[in-house]
Parts: sequence; structure tokens; C-alpha cells
Amino acid sequence: MIDPAIIIAAFLGGLVALSLHLPPLVGFLAGGFVLNFLGVEPSPLLGALADIGVTLLLFTIGLKLDIRTLLRRDVWGGASLHMLVSTLTLVAIFAILKAAGLPLLASVAPSTLLLLAFALSFSSTVFVVKVLEKRSETQAAYGRLAIGVLIMQDIFAVAFLTVSSGTLPSPWALGLVLLIPLAPALRALLDRLGHGEMQMLFGILLALVLGYALFEAVGIKGDLGALLIGLLLSPHPAGQTLARSMFSLKELLLVGFFLSLGLTALPSWEQLGVATLLVLLLPLKGLLYQLVFMRFRMRHRTSLLASLSLTNYSEFGLIVGAIAVSAGWLPARWLVILSLAVAMSFAASSLLNASSERLYRRLEPLLPAIDTAALTPSDRPIEVGDAEAVVLGMGRIGRSAYRRLQKEYGLQVLGIDSNPKSVARLSERGFNILEGDAVDSDFWDKLLMSPEVRVVVLAMPHHAGNLAALKQLRRRHFPGHITAVVEYPEEIEPIRELGAHAVFHVYDEAGRALADSAAEEAGIDSKIGQLG
Repeated sequence: MIDPAIIIAAFLGGLVALSLHLPPLVGFLAGGFVLNFLGVEPSPLLGALADIGVTLLLFTIGLKLDIRTLLRRDVWGGASLHMLVSTLTLVAIFAILKAAGLPLLASVAPSTLLLLAFALSFSSTVFVVKVLEKRSETQAAYGRLAIGVLIMQDIFAVAFLTVSSGTLPSPWALGLVLLIPLAPALRALLDRLGHGEMQMLFGILLALVLGYALFEAVGIKGDLGALLIGLLLSPHPAGQTLARSMFSLKELLLVGFFLSLGLTALPSWEQLGVATLLVLLLPLKGLLYQLVFMRFRMRHRTSLLASLSLTNYSEFGLIVGAIAVSAGWLPARWLVILSLAVAMSFAASSLLNASSERLYRRLEPLLPAIDTAALTPSDRPIEVGDAEAVVLGMGRIGRSAYRRLQKEYGLQVLGIDSNPKSVARLSERGFNILEGDAVDSDFWDKLLMSPEVRVVVLAMPHHAGNLAALKQLRRRHFPGHITAVVEYPEEIEPIRELGAHAVFHVYDEAGRALADSAAEEAGIDSKIGQLG
């Protein structure tokens, strides 16, 4: 069993973080440090749950990933170039600190300094994806760039761990290529399982057994296996449904991951000072990301927000630190320093990303101008053409609204969605649809709204996206009619305060329509109509 104190600390830490307008994960980290201070020992069960959470996270990343993302020059080139430049820069800084007499670096060999710098060049996949999901921006242009870079870093990490262990994968690892022809059968089975508990159980089976356990058995990192299994299912539409169904379970298990970081060790003042120094180097890491991304054709918002999201240290640093300590290359105290630096970097990065849009608006005028003709097609100005209605968010509700406006009211409708795979799929089905991220302020700057547009429907799945779009429409004095969809009752008033002409609560409206249909079929007249 897990110590009840661990559950209490997680809940109270998350509650305090929410009250301070910080992501709950910062509170979970703080809760882990408090438990450490109180002498609570980390539970083996907590560690196991944390590992499962990370594995399911990587599996769901694979489900949402388009393999073409990894083949983009800005992804593999950006990840490789940043790792090289960041590692060399940090080695130079550590060498200067060693020459200046920093005690904790006095007995460290130059080769170990290189290893330490290499470990700190990585960014945290778990943290970044968690933040992007919270902001509903995993499919935004900068979100896809950041996730692509993180996956490339994960591949580099697996290669390093394989080399450092001194053992090559089993010859049986070659048999893993048979998973590729097996993928269609897995997709077909996923279709037949529906949307209930069997679908989620199948996902867990794929992630933990076919992914993690199978890959570990042949000498390859299990987390990478979970990612690759998810990638095999990603072309299938049901893969997105599976990712959504596993969302809550994965989020709950990841609480254990952040608590475990805080429970690692209790630092001394000297170790705290060195960890703080490493955190102060984070802006340099972010600047290097920005300089690297600027070499590729993308908007400043994409490069800057991706850089900000990647400005943290990775749990991979702890793995490398443990290897170095066990080999006698690094004093054991460094493992505590790295644990603290990773945790503190998460807290600092949370604050940084909370104000990323404001930072972008301030920094954008200082960045060099970009020729729009040189941008990738998805970043160029968007014209709505002869559209009379625009639907933002082409999920189930958005598609239904699109069809109704088109067939029942005879309007020319344009759909906009941030997921490129959804855009391609719906375009093939005959929808007039464009790729765009309504949370992206630059999207609105490049959207050439026609005076013919009379209606905008905000049907994005997350409240934050609809709020952001509504603010942008009001800022640009859109003269037409705005209708928004909400999922929870408490979301209605903020939408109305921003000036939406109509707000529809999904479940209330569905229930009302269902009751009206039932009464109409039964021949029952409305009492309201009778009173009128």
C-alpha cells in the first residue's frame, strides 16, 4: 500500500499550486520535497506507478504523432544541432567553474564534465507534453515542433544508454520489424472493441506488454517500445479516441512521477546552491534553442514558444547521473544536485510558459523580419475565400455544425482545425477546411477575414481555446454573430462576458433536444406553448 501521507501531500500540493495559478505538477514536486523533509520513504509501489505513467505517456504521444514530423529538417536538424551546441557550451561553463575552484567539480575528470553537459542538454518529455496537453497545444505548430525534438532526444538517449551499458540488443530485436505488418491487425481489433473499458484495457496491453515488456526482453528501452507501438496505431482514426480514453489514467499515474522526483533526496545548502546555479543557466539553454530554430523557415512565434517550452532539464539527466555515480566517475552528491535541478527547472519552466504569449509579444519586435514568401505553406497568410460562416474546431460538434449551416441554411462554410491529420482526412471527405491554430495570436494576424463572414462558431474541445478565439475576434471588432460551445456550467459566464451572442452547454442542449424529440414522437404538447 502507498503511505496515506503521500496521497495527502500530492492533493494539498496540487491544491496550493492551483490557488497560486500554477500547474498542479509544481505542487506535486513541492509535496515530494515536504515528504522528504519529514522523513517519508519513497514507496516501491509509487515508483512502479510513476514508471507506468511515463510509459503510458509515451504511448499516447505515439498515438498522436505523425511520423513525417520526425523527418522534417527543423525537427531532426534542430534537435541534433542544439544537442551539440548546448553540450559544448555547458562543458566550457563547467570548465570555467572548475578552474574557479568550485569544490563539487574539483575532482571531476574532463570526460565526466562532457557527460554531465550532455545529460543537461536534454529537455523533459514528460513535463513538456504535460504542459502542452494542459494548454491544448500539442497539435499547435510550436507544440508539434517541441514534441518532435523531444522524441529525437529520446532516440539519442536510447542510443546512449545502449552504448553505455556495454551490451548490444539481443539478436531477437531484429524480429521487432514484424510489428509493422502486424499493425493493420491491431488497428482492426481496435475498431471492434468500441469505446468502453475493453478499448482502454487494449491500450494498456499494447503499451505495457507489446511495447514495454517486449522491447525490454530484447534489450531495447521499454519506453521507446511503447512510443513506437503508439506510432504504429497513429494513422488510424480510433487511435485518437484511444488516446483520449487513456488521458485521465495517464494523468493520475504521472502524479507519482513528480512526487518521486521530490522524494529522491534531501539536499545540503551547498548542493542547493549548485542546483540553483544550474537553473540560472536555463535562459542560456532557451536562447540556444531559439538561435537553432531561427535557422529554419518558421514564424517567430513557433520558434520562440517551442524554445520556451523546451527550457527545462530532463529526467534523463538523473539516469545519466546514476550511471556516472555507479561507475565512479561522479561523486554521489551530484545525483542529489541533478534531482533538485530537474525539479526546480520544472517549477521555473511552468512560470515561464504561463506568460509565454506575453513574452512573445514583447520579444517579437526585437527579432529579425521574415520574408513571408520564404515561410512554409502552413505559415503563410490565410484567406477565407467566399465563406459566410467559419467553424473553429472540427471535432464531432464542429463537423455537425458545419453540415447544418451548409445543408439547412445554404451557407458557404469554412472549417478550421489545428490537427493536420484531421484536416487532411476531412479535406478528402469534401469539407472546405484549412489548418490553423485559434490559440495562436499569429493565426489571427494572418487570417484575412472576409466581410462576407456573418457567423463564427467556436467548437474547440477546450474552454481555453474558445476563450482565446473570442478575445481575438473582439479585439479585431468582428461585426458578425459569435456562438460558442461549453462543456461545463462554470464556463458559460466567462464566454458571455467576452461578448458571445449565444452559448450552448453541450449536455444541456443534447438533453433538451432528446426530450423534445421524445415528446414530439409521443404526441405530447409543450406546457410552455400551452401557456403562451
